[in-house]
Amino acid sequence: MIATVLSGLVALLHLYFLYLEMVVWDTPAGRKLFGTTAEFSAQSKALAINQGLYNGFLAAGLAWGVWLGAEGFAIKAFFLGCVVVAGLVGAATVSRKILLMQALPGALALLALLAGW
Repeated sequence: MIATVLSGLVALLHLYFLYLEMVVWDTPAGRKLFGTTAEFSAQSKALAINQGLYNGFLAAGLAWGVWLGAEGFAIKAFFLGCVVVAGLVGAATVSRKILLMQALPGALALLALLAGW
């Protein structure tokens, strides 16, 4: 049950990332949140939309696994593994905050899943 709740929360978190990257990126609020300039956010908008879409795929995969319940174990494990790897790469290449915002929640959910919680 804990793994299901955590997996669902990670899915919701990635829907939020989708929103931030696809909708808010090139707005004053988005620039403030991400610490970017108007010029940079305008130039990188297409990349942010693409990145947001990938976060949406992670959310969809996790939602699918949660919807399947116990039968979705492998699906949840796969997508949580993807979340952890993406978080580690993001932390290494973009910002260490991504380690806490993405990799840690994914790792906790994966640990709970593997532990049978």
